Amino acid sequence: MNPSEVGPFVSKIRAVINEIANLPVPTIAAIDGLALGGGLELALACDIRVAASSAKMGLVETKLAIIPGGGGTQRLPRAIGVSLAKELIFSARVLDGQEAKAVGLISHVLEQNPEGDAAYRKALDLAREFLPQGPVAMRVAKLAINQGMEVDLVTGLAIEEACYAQTIPTKDRLEGLLAFKEKRSPRYKGE
Repeated sequence: MNPSEVGPFVSKIRAVINEIANLPVPTIAAIDGLALGGGLELALACDIRVAASSAKMGLVETKLAIIPGGGGTQRLPRAIGVSLAKELIFSARVLDGQEAKAVGLISHVLEQNPEGDAAYRKALDLAREFLPQGPVAMRVAKLAINQGMEVDLVTGLAIEEACYAQTIPTKDRLEGLLAFKEKRSPRYKGE
């Protein structure tokens, strides 16, 4: 790319990654191989990250005399802390799954299976765990967490209150209470 194409290209990448981050449903990144540079930036935009112990991940752009441009300089410090994020970005260090788990970059680390899809399978297990929950509650829980993390605690609690209020008039809330009373699984419809 010539220099005049780089800025618009990176802006488009950033916009797509932001769209992923702003999806109203839980997102899970399954890292079974490499997630370097933009690949890790995409994973950082997801709500949950799982990886095989053999996976390799890092924001390696400084090796190329550039910086992460898809949100990595903002999302990595929020995930693992400012000082450690600086260390990893400044050094362009690549972590394996165990190291990534140790620093809090991923939620789960698994030994890779012969099929090479251990993280993918764990992501599916997590998705199956999330699936039975009330869709409206899931959407506003994500909203409350995401917005609340950007503000002070008092404002965050007000955001939580406003999000909770969105669940009160729903048919799903009534279905959940009735299902609990009748000792059966709820049948949510997202209403």
